Amino acid sequence: MSAPPASERRLIEIIRRAVRRAPGVRVGIGDDCAVLEPDAGSLLLATTDLLIEDVHFRRRWATPNDVGWKSLAVNLSDIAAMGGRPRWALIALACPEAVGLDEAEAFYGGVQALASEHDVAIVGGDTAASPGGWIVNVTLLGEATLAPLTRSTARAGDVIAVTGTLGRSAAGLALLEATPAPRDVAAAAAADVTTAHLRPRPRTWEGQWLAAAGGVTSMIDLSDGLATDLGHLCEESGLGARVELGRLPVDAAVHAVARALDREALAWATGGGEDYELLFTCAPEAVERLAEGLAGTTGTRLSAVGEMTAAADGIRYLDAGGRAVPVRAGFEHFVTGRARA
Repeated sequence: MSAPPASERRLIEIIRRAVRRAPGVRVGIGDDCAVLEPDAGSLLLATTDLLIEDVHFRRRWATPNDVGWKSLAVNLSDIAAMGGRPRWALIALACPEAVGLDEAEAFYGGVQALASEHDVAIVGGDTAASPGGWIVNVTLLGEATLAPLTRSTARAGDVIAVTGTLGRSAAGLALLEATPAPRDVAAAAAADVTTAHLRPRPRTWEGQWLAAAGGVTSMIDLSDGLATDLGHLCEESGLGARVELGRLPVDAAVHAVARALDREALAWATGGGEDYELLFTCAPEAVERLAEGLAGTTGTRLSAVGEMTAAADGIRYLDAGGRAVPVRAGFEHFVTGRARA
């Protein structure tokens, strides 16, 4: 077992060494408040997420470094969904007293590794002892120089599109939970889906590019699953939707894990959650331009999967024969037995 932290002050010093100063930070870690300087003419974006052990992650397979990475990633995804630029983060960590300094240092190392990739400065936070498992809360501030993309501005007739592929995180979780582990999943496929679950990559640059490209009318990140998050967008926009299940982007690794575990890859794509891809709506005439531009600029694919419709139509999922089929909702808190970790 690692040696326990000597004091909260010692932990703060570890945090200060792990993070870096960045432009726009007048006063960082070590004072009562951070002092920040937003760019002139920009709008301030603010988001926060809470991650709880055995709800959002399990220490049986998630290392402290993984937990640190993921805790920032889920917040970056929120800023990405608004088309914004992430700038400053505050990290609050509560963990059992027996957690060693090396584990705490690994946690903040994971945070800083992803923060460095996205030019985010860690400017403060808090630490405390937890009587149970780990609890992480991140507050992330960002900026938008253009009008932020929201969930409430989709239009009937807009195309529904998603970035990347769907279902990888859910497939990774299923594989981590499998006992015994299946032997007929290729190592590369297993590594792909488990990494997608433990260390998701938010679409920060994709969100900024889409916001600036023109033609995008609304956007949301896929944190709770396509079925749940599309429902949020429809509710806020006062519209319905039609999704063609055969057009959902599900890659070979997800199908391989589904076969090995006798599960349905499509169910992971619609309700698995934690893909942290972007779901957005756009004018029909903009789809081809956006797909080519996004791939050329960021290397990320774009898939058109459906259309926004009148509210009276509801949300329909169509099979290959054009028949409406039921789709299970994604993750929801306060529903018994629905832990996502």
